Amino acid sequence: MMKRLFILLEKQKHKIRKFSMPLVMLFVSSTAQASCSKLAKFAGMSQNSLEKIVNKLVKIETTTGRYNALNHRSNAYGRYQIMPSTAKFYARKLKIPKHLWKRPYNQDKIFRAIMKDNIRSLKRNGFKVSAFSIYATHQQGAGGFSAIMRNKPLSKKLEKNLRRNLPKNLSSVKKSQLRTTWIKYWKNRLG
Repeated sequence: MMKRLFILLEKQKHKIRKFSMPLVMLFVSSTAQASCSKLAKFAGMSQNSLEKIVNKLVKIETTTGRYNALNHRSNAYGRYQIMPSTAKFYARKLKIPKHLWKRPYNQDKIFRAIMKDNIRSLKRNGFKVSAFSIYATHQQGAGGFSAIMRNKPLSKKLEKNLRRNLPKNLSSVKKSQLRTTWIKYWKNRLG
């Protein structure tokens, strides 16, 4: 039903009167709130705690929280810095037309789906759901995070990702110290 409503709104955008837009936005925001509440419950924390974690993540990823932020180095896009390949996968999974994934509402929807999958992975693998683990799985992927935390040998790609996600003064540490340096840095940063 929700999808049909948004398709109808999209088609009829020019016909919607100015006074009806606040009503639509209230509906969208209350739906997002309910979705966030369910996600927090799934994570085993309060909605307020999850919102604080998301706010920290946004400040790290885009600093400004803009939905049109582009990382020219990685091509990650938007408020949550979602990689295009990940966006394409989740847009298909959520039945969002791939050319509309960059819209703010769709970015939020995709991000919540990514978080849910990451939280499911954390729980399945016995990791505590926290600001650190949620952000680290967002940054490195669920498989990458698991490999890091289980002390598995670092692939070249994972080593590169770890170095790229550390400040310059820490990114050149020896490979043998890279994992612990990355973990300490992000645990301290995320409090």
